[in-house]
Amino acid sequence: MSPRTNSRTRPRRRPGWRTGTLAAFAAAAAALALTACSANAGPDRAGLEYDAGAFSSTTFDSCIEPGNRQYHGPGDETYLYPAGQRTFEFSGGDASEMGSATVVSRDDLELTVTGLVTFSLNIECEQLREFHERLGLKYTAYEDAGWVDLLRDYIGQPLNRALDDATKEYAWRDLYTSADAKAEWEQKVGDLTSAYIDEQGGGEFFCSPVYTGDGDECGTPQLTIQQPTPPEEVRNALTLAQEAVEMTTAQEQENERVDKELEAIEALVEVLGPDGYILYQALKDGKVDFLPIPYGSGVNVTPRGGD
Repeated sequence: MSPRTNSRTRPRRRPGWRTGTLAAFAAAAAALALTACSANAGPDRAGLEYDAGAFSSTTFDSCIEPGNRQYHGPGDETYLYPAGQRTFEFSGGDASEMGSATVVSRDDLELTVTGLVTFSLNIECEQLREFHERLGLKYTAYEDAGWVDLLRDYIGQPLNRALDDATKEYAWRDLYTSADAKAEWEQKVGDLTSAYIDEQGGGEFFCSPVYTGDGDECGTPQLTIQQPTPPEEVRNALTLAQEAVEMTTAQEQENERVDKELEAIEALVEVLGPDGYILYQALKDGKVDFLPIPYGSGVNVTPRGGD
């Protein structure tokens, strides 16, 4: 007897249903990948994210801390800035951000100054947002060229102003030859530079090179300045003058030696008499031969050429 056929038996699944389902999942994943973007802030970068979709106004969303990756929607905008220790070099070299500075001393001589400003950008979230919206966008400072342009205006210009103001209080020779005067001047330039940078930027945007943003005090940038240098012709004249001083000093020392020697001769003449001094000097110089004779011994003298 044939087995009964169950009319309620579930229909068989079509071949390939699994393949179609996986393809749908893959398409969904691809669509998600196309609509979700990410910003990766390396350990030396900090950033900001703004909601800026096609149908929404641009509004601030969040900050991106160094070393973090953050996902955001399509059309949103992210901006990354340098974090950690940075430098601003003013030397005129190929890698420097600005040329050497020229300043005028109290006695109206031009001096050339080179050096380095070491700092960290303030990455505390509200400060970074203020920096970006006030300065960064205007200079496109989240790009390399824009960053350098911004530094020239907001560190370089205050630095030049500080150098001018401080140098007017010192004579060029003191700055060029005195370590104490140079150290005092450098401290004054550093204090003025920090104050002028804050004044120029309108906030604490540039901090100490050891600032990390983890609740630390912002501090102030660190300034290192090389010896102020006068023009070449002045340096050459100063060298010649120093050589003349050294020659004069050497001559004075020679004159002093001769004077002492004359005093010694006068003392010997006073004791030995003129002839005695002459004999003394001849014996001293080895120009007279003599033979010691014991006391009381007889001496036979035979005249030369005599019988």
